[in-house]
Amino acid sequence: MVRNRMLDKLATAVLWAAGLCILLILSWFLIRILGKGIPHLTPKFLFGKPEEIVAGGGIGPQIFNSFYILFLSMLFSMPIGIGAGIYLAVYAKANRFTELIRISVEALSSVPSIVFGLFGALLFVNLLGFKFSILAGACTLALLNLPVLVSVTETALRSVPRHYFDASLAMGSTRWQAIWNVLLPAALPVLITGVTLVAGRALGESALLIFTAGTSVSRFFPDFNPLAMGEALAVHIWYANSISLAPDGKQIAEGSSAALVLIVLMINLLIAIPSRWLEKNMAGKK
Repeated sequence: MVRNRMLDKLATAVLWAAGLCILLILSWFLIRILGKGIPHLTPKFLFGKPEEIVAGGGIGPQIFNSFYILFLSMLFSMPIGIGAGIYLAVYAKANRFTELIRISVEALSSVPSIVFGLFGALLFVNLLGFKFSILAGACTLALLNLPVLVSVTETALRSVPRHYFDASLAMGSTRWQAIWNVLLPAALPVLITGVTLVAGRALGESALLIFTAGTSVSRFFPDFNPLAMGEALAVHIWYANSISLAPDGKQIAEGSSAALVLIVLMINLLIAIPSRWLEKNMAGKK
């Protein structure tokens, strides 16, 4: 008994130490990036156009392209990803075919993003003739999002107690009515969290978009033409810190990094807080 208590205290101390270590690393990461970058975040920098040779360029088109590519990629990937997750969780039977689908999804989830970028360059940029464009980047990013969305959707639906679904069917609902009115609302908080993680990952992608969306922006701002070149903010950070000819390239990279971190944090907070409220509200109704 005494030994079990000692082991419990030791495990608790190790877990607390691990949590504090992660918190300290995250705090150092944020302080270092935001401390260097926030002084550069002026309205002119955030909404102005970039400069290639002279100092004083902005990141307005890059921020617009990042959100435009994210919107299009989620528009393409969410119906397919969520639909495939629903199929695996509800409709699919336990056989070799469905196991093959799950193994394929798990394998695709671990593929490096640069491999998707090379595939997107071959398929969308060259074969389909999209060239370096927002559309090519969004389509490739949608392929990257798909495995995660499928896994998240299936896990979220399987986390809902089975008797919810069975009770809905017993009351005369069709299978789709039970999914739409019972399973999806009950799994919504987990789905929202998964979509948030996918969106945050998509905003931070650079290698994939270098090969598909390009490293330049349109002459027009904002440019809603999906076939225009669409350098994203993450790509601009790499460009400004490595091959930019602008004399203030390092300062541009620091400001862009801070802006990207703040955008991702803002998106997570704006989605996570309503999700937590919804989850507590649904738990109270149970």
